[in-house]
Parts: sequence; C-alpha cells; structure tokens
Amino acid sequence: MNTPGSPAEGPLVGELGERGLIERIRRRLPAPPPDLIVGPGDDAAVVAGERGALQILTTDALVEGIHFDFRFSSPADVGYKALAVNASDVAAMGATPRLALLSLMLPGGCAIATVDRLLDGFLELALESRIALAGGNITRSPGPLILDATVVGYARPRKVLTRGGGRSGDVLYVSGSVGAAAAGLQWLRAHGGEGDLPMSAAVSECIARYRRPSPRARLGALLGRTRAASACMDLSDGLADAVRSIAEASGTGARIDASKVPVHPGACEWFNRTGEDAVHAAIQGGDDYELLFAAAPRRKGRLRGVSRLLRGLAVTPIGELTGDTAMVLVRDGEATELPAGFRHF
Repeated sequence: MNTPGSPAEGPLVGELGERGLIERIRRRLPAPPPDLIVGPGDDAAVVAGERGALQILTTDALVEGIHFDFRFSSPADVGYKALAVNASDVAAMGATPRLALLSLMLPGGCAIATVDRLLDGFLELALESRIALAGGNITRSPGPLILDATVVGYARPRKVLTRGGGRSGDVLYVSGSVGAAAAGLQWLRAHGGEGDLPMSAAVSECIARYRRPSPRARLGALLGRTRAASACMDLSDGLADAVRSIAEASGTGARIDASKVPVHPGACEWFNRTGEDAVHAAIQGGDDYELLFAAAPRRKGRLRGVSRLLRGLAVTPIGELTGDTAMVLVRDGEATELPAGFRHF
C-alpha cells in the first residue's frame, strides 16, 4: 500500500478526529441545491425528490491496492474517479445524477492533506456535473484506504434504460473510443508511475483517461429522455463484457465488427509497441466508462438528434444484437468467439 500519510505532510486524521474531519469537509462544500433540505452534519440527508420522477441509485467503492495505487494516481485523481464511476452507472440507466454520498474509510496514519486532496477531485467533478454532496460517513480502517460513493439520479417513468431492453436486430453503438484506460494503466505499471515521458501525446491522453474518466452523463440522459436507445451499459469492465451483458440480459446474441470498433489512437500505439493485438486488448480492458447502447434501426432519426447535442462526442455503430445466443467478433471476414471482459474474481 502507498497511502500518502507521512508526518512530512502535516497532521494526521487520527490527530484531528472524526468530528474535526467532518467539520473540515463541511466548510469546503458549496451552498446546497434547493431540493437538498438537510445536508451533511445530521444523521441523514433529507431530499425533496423531483415530482413524477423515478429515483435511480447506485454505489461503488474504490479500494487502495485493488482499484487504485497512489504511485499511479494522485489523491485528487482518486477522489475524481470515485464520483465518476458512480455517475457513469446512473448515466447508463438514462438518468441524470444529482446527489452523492461519500464514505471514507481511512487509516489512522493517513494525512489530513490527503483527505483534502481526495475531496479536491471529488468536488471538482461534482461541480462540473452539478452533483451535490448530501452526506456520508467517516470511519477508521485498519488496512487500506477506501472510498465508497453512492449517487442518486432521476429519470421519468418509461424512460429508464436497462441492460435487458434490447431486441434482435438492434444496432449496437459505443461512445467515444475504447482501450485508452487499459493502455494508460499498462504504461504506468511498466514505468513504475514515473520513468520517461510517454512516447506521444496520444499515450499521455491514455494515462489521463485512466486517472480521470469522463462519465457520459449527458449522452445517457439524452438516450433515456428521447427513448432513442433500447438498452444501455457503461464500460467499467470493458466493451466485451458490456456486449455480453446486454445480449444475455436481452436474451439475444451479438455480432461485433472488429473493423468498426473505435480503438483510441494512443491505445493502438501502446499495444502495438508491446506486441498485443490492439483490438482484443482494447475490448477486454476496463475503466473506459464509455457507454454501449442498443437502438432499433427505426430510431435513427432520434439518434441523429441526440448526436447533434453531444458537443463533439462520437457515437459509433459496431455491430448488432442477433436472434441466436452466439457472441461473435468478425475480423477480416472470419467469425470468432467474442473475448471475455475484465473479471473481479
């Protein structure tokens, strides 16, 4: 473990105590939105939900040594990512993220400055995404540092997206590009988090995308609001995993055209240098947090309308859901089984 927390960084959380740390965080928060009636500092938050809307809730934890390493990411990067991964899940449901809870499990030897920096990143994305921190918890950890975030979003009835809404013949689309985060993490591991500068700006962008993924909140909300998509999922565990998950939940198979998969240029550069198959490495790697979604061909008009509102974010058709249960990757005219995605266990 590499938790920043040496005496050189100033006082430790064990010296300030829980109450002092909570008050330190509260002083950092902006004015609450009107729907947050009671915010941080009480036993629980009180929220006035949007009238006629459904609540979408998700939670995800980042564990030091499993999901992040302070040799490769700054505390601010980790705080940013803790919110990003949850906002991405809400976006995949076609909802708009609005409120967050943050629980910090901190070793007693963790520096207060580290907590400040974790909050720097978390609040930076919260401000960008208009997500209000409504509360959370602080406790002592005997082992690694852990951030556990919960995000609440809202969507109108009949406009919620799930993994299981796809149908045979639906086209599969992916936002942005894939493989960048996996390539960035590989570069960091190969160089111990330091070493020479990356060989190109494209590889540098891969490192940045691993450290600070961009949740596609606007795309997800638009897909749900317009009902342009029939199913959706984010790429936390890789494109191959998301394709399999949507197809299995929808009771279909899937056929992906390898030539259409938008692999990030930096990922291509890095994987080619290391001798890996760029397409396979890109679709198997996780942490991209792009969106994969299915849409019926008759929804093309709605998708064009969504694309015009995306401010330059590319959306690429890469295949389709099929009537059988096979998961196929087509390459140079040859059909092979789609690789598996990332597995936690």
